[in-house]
Amino acid sequence: MKAFATEISESNGVLTGPWRQPKQMLHAQTYDSHASIHDDATAQKLGFQGGTIEGPTHFSQFAPLCERIWSKEWFETGCLSAHYRNPVFEGEEVQASIEMPKPGHNICTIGMTRKDGSEILRGTASVGRDVTGTALTQRLKELKPLTDPVILRDIEVGMKTARQTVKMDFDQHMGDLYPFSLADKLKAITEPSHFYSGSDNPWGRPIVPFEMLSVLFQYRAREDRLPVRGPAVGLFADQEIRLLRGPLFVGQSYTTEREVVALSGSRRTESMWVRTTVFGTDDAPVATMMLNGASIKQSYARYEEEYAGLYGKKSA
Repeated sequence: MKAFATEISESNGVLTGPWRQPKQMLHAQTYDSHASIHDDATAQKLGFQGGTIEGPTHFSQFAPLCERIWSKEWFETGCLSAHYRNPVFEGEEVQASIEMPKPGHNICTIGMTRKDGSEILRGTASVGRDVTGTALTQRLKELKPLTDPVILRDIEVGMKTARQTVKMDFDQHMGDLYPFSLADKLKAITEPSHFYSGSDNPWGRPIVPFEMLSVLFQYRAREDRLPVRGPAVGLFADQEIRLLRGPLFVGQSYTTEREVVALSGSRRTESMWVRTTVFGTDDAPVATMMLNGASIKQSYARYEEEYAGLYGKKSA
């Protein structure tokens, strides 16, 4: 039973999907009572040409490629691990590709490019609960440490949040962070599938699309109250979603717990790496998400003032 009717080409051991134009659905997103990087005006103030399309939107284009390789196992123990390289804006066409895994291996390289040749993301796809060597596993070993933090100065590695209950129904508005419903997304998703809307699949229930797992896991993240200074505009720089006992189902309740596992920095950003663990009704993990939320220094109005007060110098 196939999930997708997507046309896939194969050449020299590489599977490639069609060119797609993903839809921007976060124009109205707000957090900390201000607009986000997905709002045109806010993004333009920070040097972007417009509101960016959220990174995990692109995960949908990899799903048919992964199903071609791993079939049903992809929906149960699949993992996408990606470093976002360049933003995509509405109207632009992007294409996903995946290298076929070597014999005896269950992990392979993925990539996405824009028609102008720009690299949008790179990373790995894999199956299996105990897979090692994912793209973000490697990235975590190579991080540039966060020095002289301002926005994240109250954050410490090891901080954990209380568990929260999350659920995604078809017509459920997913809050200020995600001002749309699953039904809205299914009308615009780049790779539609009957697996997402009904019982005609191996599990007899509608499953949550891979790109919407990020929405489900982040649904109540703003209630966690990790002590991040703000308001500041953030973006997803790295993301890994891993199914352990999938798929996850529409209308079913899960609980989430978040833990800060690393802090890193760059000239423009301060980054907090958070692992979200998702538990099923039997209190056993069903999925995890690693997310590098990068706060843009320039977007925090008091950044220079507070930096000077904390460190007695101007920021670099």
